[in-house]
Amino acid sequence: MRLIVMRHAKSAWPDGIADFDRPLNERGLRDAPAAGRWIRENGPAPQVVVCSPAVRARTTCDLVTTELPAQPELRHEDRLYGEPAETLVEVLRELPAVETVMVVGHNPVLEDLVALLTGVTVEMKTSTIAVLTGDRPWAEAGENWAKLDTVTTPRGVSPA
Repeated sequence: MRLIVMRHAKSAWPDGIADFDRPLNERGLRDAPAAGRWIRENGPAPQVVVCSPAVRARTTCDLVTTELPAQPELRHEDRLYGEPAETLVEVLRELPAVETVMVVGHNPVLEDLVALLTGVTVEMKTSTIAVLTGDRPWAEAGENWAKLDTVTTPRGVSPA
């Protein structure tokens, strides 16, 4: 099993906008497609994407998946917003029998999730991708279920 854990791209903090509704800022709009290109180039691409319903996560997800060779099944999951890592593990345990899954969400829970699944502490800045592999099915996800393969933060560049 391959799990791609991605924190949403950089978001804006407009006055009067609830946290849930925050949009991506200009950097986020550049970085999210760069993350999608990195995933495409370092495949395999996810067959299922589980995404937080928050605006910044959904926008990140849309921009990432546009760069993939095929559109994955997309699931917006309320439990990816404001819930602890243990709840995200429950989400993983409910996944279908596919080889590669991507989760797009928020910190600090994504750092906690990677630590729980691998025993390794990583810093998940905006647009950071952590790639994990496990040799047991999704239904058995839990403590030390996977090993950490890669952590990267692809950055987009401004057009010249």
